[in-house]
Amino acid sequence: MNPLDILADLERRAALGGGDERLARQHAAGKLTARERIDLLFDPGTFEETDKLVVHRCRDFGMDEQLIPGDGVVTGHGRIEGRPVFAFAQDFTVFGGSLSETNAAKIVKIMDLAMKLGAPVVGLNDSGGARIQEGVMSLAGYADIFLRNTLASGVVPQISAIMGPCAGGAVYSPAITDFTVMVQDTSYMFVTGPDVIKGVTHEEVTKDELGGAMTHNARSGVAHFAVPDDRECLALIRELLGYLPSNNVDDPPRVETADPIDREDPALAQLVPELPNQPYDMLDLVHSVADDHAFLEVHRHYARNIIVGFVRLAGRPVGIVANQPACLAGTLDIDASVKGARFVRFCDAFNIPLVTFEDVPGFLPGTVQEYGGIIRHGAKLLFAFAEATVPKVTVIARKAYGGAYCVMASKHIRTDVNFAWPTAEIAVMGPEGAVNILYRRELETAGDAAALRAQKVAEFRQKFANPYIAGAHGFIDEVIRPETTRRKLIAALASLETKRDRNPPKKHGNIPL
Repeated sequence: MNPLDILADLERRAALGGGDERLARQHAAGKLTARERIDLLFDPGTFEETDKLVVHRCRDFGMDEQLIPGDGVVTGHGRIEGRPVFAFAQDFTVFGGSLSETNAAKIVKIMDLAMKLGAPVVGLNDSGGARIQEGVMSLAGYADIFLRNTLASGVVPQISAIMGPCAGGAVYSPAITDFTVMVQDTSYMFVTGPDVIKGVTHEEVTKDELGGAMTHNARSGVAHFAVPDDRECLALIRELLGYLPSNNVDDPPRVETADPIDREDPALAQLVPELPNQPYDMLDLVHSVADDHAFLEVHRHYARNIIVGFVRLAGRPVGIVANQPACLAGTLDIDASVKGARFVRFCDAFNIPLVTFEDVPGFLPGTVQEYGGIIRHGAKLLFAFAEATVPKVTVIARKAYGGAYCVMASKHIRTDVNFAWPTAEIAVMGPEGAVNILYRRELETAGDAAALRAQKVAEFRQKFANPYIAGAHGFIDEVIRPETTRRKLIAALASLETKRDRNPPKKHGNIPL
């Protein structure tokens, strides 16, 4: 056989993966093949495959008779919206996508290249786990990948898609990456599976209940997005990358927009209800100010009392952090604090400005929160905002009470521009609580305690339930009309484009993990 025929045969076998029967089985399970996923992820015709002819080195358990070029993972680089991106796609049709020594080496190679060239890494996970036949060599491969994930963190964006099984040690690579997308009904993640759990703890649980897409999106917070199928997953990754720079030195990509910079929204003037305890949807404000009203929400199903995600303002990507009064009154709890802190630190690592919309009555009270460590977890959000050196702008729409006011990107932790609406209430606590403390003795001896309480609450509200005392001290830079919020944000961010700030020299801080 001449050399060209040999090459053609090897490439054909690599493209065939585990064979027609297993490819058909993959489709029957509602999943695309690894190569189909790669084709949809990248701009047409731009993907260049690496290590296509690699085979495993295991010669035990009859493995020497099962040599498939590529060895169960497709690796390489291409372009997404014209920008270079590296990726690997595990092929479940080849040994169940299990990780081998050579398989891991392929992944490590593209991660090293991505670091050198300053390009994002996308991992499409669909694997049964470590290749048992290879023993410690497979485990070493996982550790090699974990190391690269850690070294790449904050240097290049890393996105993981869970498009099938991801179990055991394999879960820790996605856990280190910046964003994790899970496909509903076909993907799951867990450290130990249902059978092991049943044997050890006698709990009975299905794979989906234990580690399905909605479990990790709504309950554990391990995953950031849930999508209905593979195609939606790959489209979402392309959209997400459009908000992100290629690395920590570059700025996020800007796009042209026809949405007027000075567009005003009169509806915002009526967004905050007259009654202080009445909820409203903060998403209305986020969508209102965003270019073309578009908002890519991150962690949408988890800790819904805080909102995080990406918008564009005048074509420039911006990270949004916002309290959600429609859920738990917008209070900060353990989950919301951790969710917000992680997002803030991502944006800071990748030069994405932060805009905070604030309406927070405080931290969620209760023994569950205190025993769970709300002090430590709340400090994570405080640490993240204080540490961030990217441009930071805050808008206080209504409540900004107590320590939560300090935490939510207040002027005191280096926020550059702090706006407030006329409806803002900045105080140590709400009027009712303050009156109960300040006038406790008078209320105990008053003939008509209810009338006195109502009078004092009204007085306190008139004095403190506004932004003007904070404004008088310079803690608020400007009280703005709600309908002008978009214009004010864009102007503030434009003025901050040349911002240069840095933290004291150190190896790294000790965030309260």
